[in-house]
Amino acid sequence: MGWNTDGRVPAGIKKAVIISAPHTSSWDFVVGWMTFHVADVNIRFLIKAEVFSGPLGWLLRKLGGIPVSRGKKNNMVDQVSELFRTSESLYVVITPEGTRKKVTQWKKGFYMIAMEAGVPIACSFIDYGNKTGGIGPIIMPSGDFEKDLAIIQDFYRGKKAKHPERFNLSGL
Repeated sequence: MGWNTDGRVPAGIKKAVIISAPHTSSWDFVVGWMTFHVADVNIRFLIKAEVFSGPLGWLLRKLGGIPVSRGKKNNMVDQVSELFRTSESLYVVITPEGTRKKVTQWKKGFYMIAMEAGVPIACSFIDYGNKTGGIGPIIMPSGDFEKDLAIIQDFYRGKKAKHPERFNLSGL
């Protein structure tokens, strides 16, 4: 497909919350999944529960999907943190934008999960401008969300989304 990969999860890191941005198209899933496959990173990913019905649900589970009920208190942070505690190795991909539509702020769930589970955050990206997907910096959350988010979002500045008009860095 003409895409390149750049970066990997360092060998010593067996668990991480992997955030992926920009997320403005359904193609991001395909390109992202292929990038992780080429980088030999066995991922799990959070995706809205509504798409897990029928044959698509079977496929999503096979590919590593974890259904998430949106719109209600569901203890997702606790549930995913427990997965980290009970797994020897686990990489969970979360899109901090939470949707393919333009948002004014990134969601904090990825950060809360990393804090509660005591795991680092790996910044993965899809850059349609130069047809590259990969993994950038690994950040151990400090507990200061605003400070860490500024570092994380600075990494994503300049990455071109499939639909650039939908990509926003929390109003920055």
